[in-house]
Amino acid sequence: MNLEQLASVALKMVSANKGLLAADESTGTISKRLASVGLDSTEESRRDYRGMLFCTEGLGQYISGVILYDETIRQVSKDGVPLTRLLIDQGILPGIKVDTGAKALAGSDGEKVTEGLDGLYDRVSEYVELGAKFAKWRAVVSISATLPSNYCINVNAHALARYARICQEVGLVPIVEPEVLMDGSHTIDRCSEVTEHTLEIVFRELVAQGVELGGMILKPNMIISGKDCPQQAGPEEVAARTILGLQRTVPAEVPGIMFLSGGQSEADATAHLNAMNAGDACPWALSYSYGRALQESALKSWGLNQKDSLVAQGRLLKRAHLNSAACAAQYVGEAA
Repeated sequence: MNLEQLASVALKMVSANKGLLAADESTGTISKRLASVGLDSTEESRRDYRGMLFCTEGLGQYISGVILYDETIRQVSKDGVPLTRLLIDQGILPGIKVDTGAKALAGSDGEKVTEGLDGLYDRVSEYVELGAKFAKWRAVVSISATLPSNYCINVNAHALARYARICQEVGLVPIVEPEVLMDGSHTIDRCSEVTEHTLEIVFRELVAQGVELGGMILKPNMIISGKDCPQQAGPEEVAARTILGLQRTVPAEVPGIMFLSGGQSEADATAHLNAMNAGDACPWALSYSYGRALQESALKSWGLNQKDSLVAQGRLLKRAHLNSAACAAQYVGEAA
């Protein structure tokens, strides 16, 4: 796939005030989510839950793509329909998580490096055959009194760039996700410092390895206070600090920035996105790629009654609608 084709997919991902549904939780993570609402995690229950989300009527009005897990992209619904077909029939692009998780970083105390480069070319080629149009790789950076180290940031940036180059060569638009975690008591100033430094190094690596910036999507954290910080920044400050950090570090060629929610509440993630889009125009589309911040209410409903999908689907559709409105700076609160 050439740059023109990659750019076309990337632009479709952020067009018309649409965003991504992140449904790529690992088996361990989705098992914890299902257990939180009293459900057992089996291949069938995971299939049925995700299939319920994908069947939501009208979801394609607000969601441009869904990030899938390896198990999910191969599954067929109990009615015999491939789960990817449920998405394609609504005009939604299937995507795929291709990393194999964050593991302990040798030579560092408490930091992680994301693995999965071994055999990636062949795996990506198979995912293209299974219908994927884009991919995702997540790196994590922790903040503490002594972290992060430049070693951790550099190692993860190098891996992100290698992944992105491989994806583009095979024909997938790479989502580059360097997440500075919100865990901790750090201030918004500290989050800003670490996030900007991380993005500077990531883009240095992307350019060095020949990644076409016009054929990728950036999925960063918002610049926010640590979740245990006694002083929590409001939406306007989060928006201003995040946009300023991006203007300092992200080249204008990147078509779109699709924020992760990173453990924020549903309402906070939407309010922050709205505040960013209410400001001055940016060279990139500002959208969302949320997991919990789209699914949480739907999952709770599903846990109460798996026989009535409409309530859970209605809650997913509401959150997607609200976040789409936030992309247009038209979110007016949770009563909408």
